[in-house]
This record gives sequence, structure tokens and C-alpha cells, in this order.
Amino acid sequence: MPDINHTFMNLREQILSCRQCQSDFGFEPHPIVFGNPGAKIMQISQAPSRTVHNTGKPFNDASGRRLRSEWYRISDEIFYNPDNFYIVSIAHCYPGKNPKGGDNRPPKCCADKWLSQELRLVQNEIYILIGSSAASYFFPKQKLTDLVFQDLTLNEKKTFVLPHPSPLNMKWFRDYPEFMEKRIIEIEKAVHKTLGISRFSCTAL
Repeated sequence: MPDINHTFMNLREQILSCRQCQSDFGFEPHPIVFGNPGAKIMQISQAPSRTVHNTGKPFNDASGRRLRSEWYRISDEIFYNPDNFYIVSIAHCYPGKNPKGGDNRPPKCCADKWLSQELRLVQNEIYILIGSSAASYFFPKQKLTDLVFQDLTLNEKKTFVLPHPSPLNMKWFRDYPEFMEKRIIEIEKAVHKTLGISRFSCTAL
């Protein structure tokens, strides 16, 4: 798909050079783009963390380790293979710390400007939406918990919603034990099937 690749590379360069939110953030944004347009899974979360902002590597933090090793049960090599995962967020940049706790909400203008184009170009097989911001962007006015336990479709492709794997989310996991007991196993199987791997052929790190 040479035309798609060319268009995608142009889009990637535009995203990486974007500084639209610098005055709002009060620091220079660091857009994160990871994956190839032919990636099998498009994973969409809220926004990069400060750690990802500093390293340039998506989900390179405690939440990412939990996501890979405990939920997907795949190795770092599989997760960071750009032909396997296209890893993106509603906002491509770390939005800064909220004085009341946690990170600021991602600016919607980023998704409207950039993510909308990525959705057209990436030829993924399934979507995985992580956290309430990503879920509500695509499924407005629906509760995250309801979406987590539903089999959904987006752009006619199978779609799963996950709570954020952050340690700050422990109360949600205690309130909904069926997520770890059953639902995440179903999602893990879908990930392995899409990637064409066996649970016993990969080493979760």
C-alpha cells in the first residue's frame, strides 16, 4: 500500500512537529507516534504520561508493564513491534499535571485534528480503548464500566474497552472482580488470536 504509507509518513511528520498546545501547557509538547499503518491492533488511551513524555516510548511506565505482562500476557518485543500495535492517545502529548491530582484532561482538538486522520489510515483488525477519556470520545454518554463488559464495534471492527491499568484504579478492580476473573481473559485471547500467537509461545516480562 505505497499510497497509504506515503500519506501516513506525511501525517506522522506533521504530528511530530505540532506545537499547537504549547501556550496552554506552559512547556514544549512532545508528540508521541508509534506503529505502522498496517498494525493489527490500534490501541487508544487518554494521553502519554510524564514518563512517556521524557522517554518518547509509549506505555513505558508501571501501567504499561501491567498492561503487557498481566493483561495481554505478551512480551515487550511483541508489544513494541510496530506491525503488531499502533499505540496512540486522544492527545498525542503529555498534558501536564493537574493541581488537584492526576494529569490534565487531554485537549479534544488533538483527537479532532490528528487521531481522526490516523483512524482512516491505519488498517488495523481490532481496537482497544483504554480509560474513560478514550471510551467516551467514541461512545459518548455511556458508562465506562458498561462498555468494559460489552462486545463493541467501531468502524465495523471488533472493539474492546479497558479500564486504565494505573495503580490509582485499584478501587474499580475491587468493585468489579469479574474483570480480572473473566473479561480480561476474553480480551487476552482476542489479542493473541489477532497477533497469531499462542499464550505459551510468548514470554510476559
